[in-house]
Parts: sequence; structure tokens; C-alpha cells
Amino acid sequence: MKVKNYLLLICFLYFIPAVFSQDQRVADSLTIIYNKGILNDSAGLELLRKLSFNEVKDLNLSLKYAEELINLSAKTGNNISLHSGYFQKGNKKKLLGDLEEALDAYIKSAEVAREENFVKGEGNAYGAIADIYAISNNHANSRLYYNKAITTLRESNDSIALASVILNAGDEFLVSEIYDTAFVYFKESEIIFGKLSYLAGMAYSKGNIGMVYAKTGEPGLAEKNIKEAIQILEELEDYYPICVYLVSLADIYIEKGDTRNALNYTMKSLTIAEQYGLKEQIRDANLKLSEFYERSGNPEESYKYYKNYITYRDSINNVKTVQNMANLRTDFEVAQKQTEVDLLNQEKRNQRIMVISLLIILGLTTIILGTLYWYFRTISREKRISESLLLNILPSETAMELKLKGKVDAVKFDEVTVLFTDFVEFSKSAEHIEPEQLVKSIDFYFKGFDEITTKHGLEKIKTIGDSYMCACGLPTASKTHARNVINAAREMIDLVRNKNNKTDDLIHFEVRIGVHSGPVVAGIVGIKKWQYDIWGDTVNIASRMESNSEPGRINLSETTYHQIKDEFQCEYRGEIEVKNRGELKMYFLS
Repeated sequence: MKVKNYLLLICFLYFIPAVFSQDQRVADSLTIIYNKGILNDSAGLELLRKLSFNEVKDLNLSLKYAEELINLSAKTGNNISLHSGYFQKGNKKKLLGDLEEALDAYIKSAEVAREENFVKGEGNAYGAIADIYAISNNHANSRLYYNKAITTLRESNDSIALASVILNAGDEFLVSEIYDTAFVYFKESEIIFGKLSYLAGMAYSKGNIGMVYAKTGEPGLAEKNIKEAIQILEELEDYYPICVYLVSLADIYIEKGDTRNALNYTMKSLTIAEQYGLKEQIRDANLKLSEFYERSGNPEESYKYYKNYITYRDSINNVKTVQNMANLRTDFEVAQKQTEVDLLNQEKRNQRIMVISLLIILGLTTIILGTLYWYFRTISREKRISESLLLNILPSETAMELKLKGKVDAVKFDEVTVLFTDFVEFSKSAEHIEPEQLVKSIDFYFKGFDEITTKHGLEKIKTIGDSYMCACGLPTASKTHARNVINAAREMIDLVRNKNNKTDDLIHFEVRIGVHSGPVVAGIVGIKKWQYDIWGDTVNIASRMESNSEPGRINLSETTYHQIKDEFQCEYRGEIEVKNRGELKMYFLS
């Protein structure tokens, strides 16, 4: 669902403390003031911002306001308004199907915002660039810019803009059929919009959650969420997403076998799209109608709508051109990187100056406090010991952040694989074994697991009793996170199996392993006994994979299976009931 940029309303109301959504009624009332033509430059910029944003019925008129805003902003040297003008131009060009000009406008908007150190404007523009790449099926660039947008906007105080980009990033994963990740993004955006009582954002989140339910075989929840979204959007007169959701409802009714309602919803989508000149939705509705009449045995009607589909498909300009624009926009990326390098070099120069100053101070201090030499030596030794202990309980990047900032910010990782192990019947065995012998046995296995995780680049998260938890893909992202975890899991199984064949003074156990891949949030909490930990639905599902595994086996979720199936043989187990999750597909690693 491409409802991109509808929510990025901030670029028009920077100087107003309240936040508003698009409203055609606002545009209609402001047109009266605009037609009088008596405003000065400052008031004119504000008026053009509002007109361009709120005019939703006539996209060409909205584009005209955006062009006037760009010209007047350049003339008066107002870069914030110039950023807004380029951003609104990109919005309207995208809706009119001219993706190349839309991308060009968004990139100019990002450049101006970065020059002005306007964080939320820069983040909004990155999100819009990601939207264009998503439409063009350039998924690598799309996800890159969504991550940049989310990271940038988390540094601002603009919850609406942040939630909007999170919503659109979820749509990228929905289109890519990564439904669990899409659902996580949509729920986060819904929570943020709900706290702000922002109706448009709540509607988009509900509608997209409904589309996830439709794709994952829950038509009842899908229909409920989509209809609630349409009801809100009709009150807001926001027709583009209404067209998308109506077609989605048609698909649901086709699955139900209710052809009459399916046809009515599709025709309603086409009528609204034609009324407001929404080319993408005219194209999609015509294709859906062509498919519908073909299945109904009416080739003449099918052919008519298919011709209309071809016409509008070809009129949506330059998709191939935009797909190649990642290369054509190298100057933009290089300039951005050069700015980062310059800042880094300046930082290093400042650090050198600071180091020299500290050395001078240290020398003077040493002369004055020479009698305390042994005391300082002891302190230095204790500091090394404490740093060593810190690195032993936290990842090095996290420990460094803690040292530099005094705290660690929570970070979201989109692609992480989590592994849980559990010893079979451990609690029952523990009742009849001496504590020293039990701890000695667990210590042996967990030391072996530590060596295996280190070997394969996994991060040990924690142990809880006889359960061992680790993950790959954080705090440094890894493209091979799933493969690394599978290799480590195999070695863990081999370690336990080989030990069971030996006679020694250890207690031997069978082990179950569960693995799942998806997004998590990572960080540390509290001020005492720090522990690097991860949270999210991915962790819960990984734990369910372990509890539904069998002794000596590695149980994989469907998400992990799709990432490793080309390299490892797996055995499909079917759909298994999981507590609080319903039925999930599971696979044993062969």
C-alpha cells in the first residue's frame, strides 16, 4: 500500500505549535485570501505552504502552489520554506505518476534541510526518497533510506513524522511479503498515532494492519480493520488510500466467493480514482476488473478494462528511469559522505588538541603530585580491571557508548536471528543432584556454547537457569546472521551429543534448540548490574520455537527457514499451535 508522504505534514506548519492533517476545507477557505493577492512575502510563504499541502482534490493546482512556494522562497532566501516547497512538489509529482521529477524534488528538499541542520525536515525527505525507491522496486535503496529516515527522526521531537516513516517502512516489508516485520512496524506506528489522537495516521495503520491480516489468512480481522480505516478516511476526504483499501476489500470478498461485493468495491475504487486523477489507482482498479471479468467468463469486458490498464500503466512515467537513478544520484551520496568525512576530520583535530592539552596538564599534575605516584598507579590498574569486566558483560560498541555518553540508547535492528537452548528435564534432574555437580555440568556446557557463539560471530545475550540465549545481527548488522546461527546451533547439538557418549563426573542432558529471525530492540536498562538485552515479538517467537522443539533437534520458524533453505536441508513439520500466537509453520533442520 503506497500511502507515502500523506502523513508528512510537518513541512508546512513548522512555526505552529499544533499539528494538523490535510484538509480540503482549509485549502478552500485559503483560496479566497490567495485570490486577493495582497499578502507580503512572509505571509505569502505561509499561505502557499498551507495551500499546497491541503489541496487534495486538484493535484495540478496543488503543484502550482508548490512551484510558487519554491520561487518565492528562493527569492526571499528562506531555506526552510524552500525545503517545504520541494517536498510538496515531490508529493504531487508522485501522485501524478512522474516518479523521476518526484525523486529529484525530494533530493533537493533533503539537501536544503541538511544545510540548514533542520533534522526533522531532513528525516522527512529521506523517508520520501525511500518511498520512490519502494515504488520502483529498488528494495535495497528503499530500506537504506527508511533506516536513515527513522534514525534521523528519532533525534527530533516530531512523533508524527517518525510514525509516518515507520508506517511506510512497514509497507516496504508488506510488499516484500515479510509479514511479521511489516506487522511490527504498523503496530508501532499505530501506537504512536494513537497516543497523539492523530486520526489520519491511525487510519493508515489500521488499514495496513488489515492488509497484513488478509495476507496471513485472517479475513475477519482484515475486513474489520480496513473498514474502520475507510470510515475515518472518508471523513477526512483522503481518497488515495481509500482507493487502495477498497481494492483490498475486493480481494477479501473474492476469497469468500462473494463476487457481487467484490465487483462493487472495485468499481467504487475506480470511480473515486478517476474523479481525483489518481493514475496508480486507476491502473490497479482496471487490472483488477479485467481479472474479475476474465474469471467470470466475460472476455469482452475483460479486454476493455485490460486496455485501460495498459494505457494507465504506460502513463505512469519513468519507473525504469527511477530504478537507474541510484547511479545517477551518486553526486548527492558523495557530497553527503564528504560532509560526514569533513566532520569526522574536524572531530579528530579537536581530539588531538584535547589530547595535547591533557598531556600538558598531566605533566604538571605529575610534578605537583609526584608523591602520590603509587596511588595513581593503583587507580589505573583498577580502571583496567573494571573496563575488562565491562567488556565481558557488554558488547564492545555498547560498552564504548556507555563510557562516552554515560548511557546507552535503545536501538532497533530489522534483521536479527535469535537462538534459544534448553536442557531436557533439567528441573526434574536438579532435584536429585548435588548443587556443586549440577553447576559444574551447566558451566561446562555453557562455556562450550560461549566458544561456539564467539567462533560464529554471535552475541551472547544471557542465561536463565538452564536456558541459553544468543543472537546474530547485533550490535553490528550481518547479512549472514541466519546462516551463522544455524552453524552455531549445529555445533551446540554436536557438543551435547558427543559429551553424552563419554563417561565422566558430569551430568549429561539432551538439548532442544529453537531459532527465529526478525526485528528486535536492543539496549541496557537500569543503573546497577548492567545487562545487554533484547526485546520484541521476535524473541517471544524464538522462545516458542525452542519449547516446541524435540531433544537433539533444531526447530526453525518459517522466517528463518526462508533465509537458509537454499544452503541447508530442512524438514517441514506443518503448522503447530503456539501459545498466544495461533498456528505457526515450523521446520526441523536435517
